[in-house]
Amino acid sequence: MEWFEALILGLVQGLTEYLPVSSSGHLAIGAELFGINGAENLTFTIVVHVATVLSTIVILWKEIAWLVKGVFKFQMNDEMRYMFNVVVSMIPVGIVGVFFRDYVEEIFGSGLGIVGAMLLCTAMLLAFSYYAKPRQKETISLRDAFIIGLAQACAVMPGLSRSGSTIATGLLLGNKKESLAQFSFIMVIPPILGEALLDIIKSINDGVVLDGNISMLSLIVGFFAAFFSGCIACKWMINIVKKGKLIYFAVYCAIVAVVVLTTYYC
Repeated sequence: MEWFEALILGLVQGLTEYLPVSSSGHLAIGAELFGINGAENLTFTIVVHVATVLSTIVILWKEIAWLVKGVFKFQMNDEMRYMFNVVVSMIPVGIVGVFFRDYVEEIFGSGLGIVGAMLLCTAMLLAFSYYAKPRQKETISLRDAFIIGLAQACAVMPGLSRSGSTIATGLLLGNKKESLAQFSFIMVIPPILGEALLDIIKSINDGVVLDGNISMLSLIVGFFAAFFSGCIACKWMINIVKKGKLIYFAVYCAIVAVVVLTTYYC
């Protein structure tokens, strides 16, 4: 992987991790275009995912600090209830990561056909959430947190947007736009870090700690590209959700899906 390829893919990862257009799908498309092999792509993916988690922490540090301080008061307060919601939302994706990881990896290696199909699903989900007008709830309940977590677990499929799935599901359940984006981004921090840890363990077991075809320069460039673009996209997405402009991303995902599927099958 050349440094300019790492720059492009890092920017793509940082932007698409938060914008509801699927970072995994876009990275798969980018890897296909640049001819990046599996081991090289795995090493790079670990690095840029950690970078995007750090960008979330930077942008939402006040909210995260509020949660941490509240939890360490060791009493049932708003912060503790919020943290319970986060923990509950992690259960489905944790089950998928532990028991179905190999199956998911097989899906990732099955080609761009699945990416195009899942991008279409993302487009439809975003469109449904845009036109639906459910009754607005004041707070996210444990039940809603679990259902949003189920959406996050489904979003392990390449092309199905994690942020798009969780935010759209929350909107369909009637949760307020103002709180959904923040909850969606905070709830993905532990799963992304856990996924990166599992990838590192797998690469060590396979003897591929750092693929020989990828330079340290490319990893550094990719990391900072993903971090800075992630900071921008995270802040931007929160404002977009508040304004309810997700329909534009539905149109974008539909167009990309059609292009990918046409190219793949024709």
